[in-house]
Amino acid sequence: MITRLVKMTFQEEKAEEFQGFVSTIINKISAFNGCYNVDILRDINNPAIFFSYSFWYSEDDLNNYRNSETFKEIWTLTKKMFAAKPEAWSTQKIISSKTG
Repeated sequence: MITRLVKMTFQEEKAEEFQGFVSTIINKISAFNGCYNVDILRDINNPAIFFSYSFWYSEDDLNNYRNSETFKEIWTLTKKMFAAKPEAWSTQKIISSKTG
């Protein structure tokens, strides 16, 4: 399982627009082959900062999404709203306080 974290800082006046947009496409992302779940998080101290927190069965699945027309369409619209370059990390869980 791969966890993908993407930090996105938006122009302040575009933050609500992004939230509205992402609410219309989150199911499209989570339905993509190999995606287990997608959450969108918002910073509690800076409402212009969002994080996508997605879970993928494999790195190949994540890369297939990142190379898809779906991603290109979403990213083309989203990147116009950025105030800073997004940051991304692909991670794997190594320790958890939860068992089972």
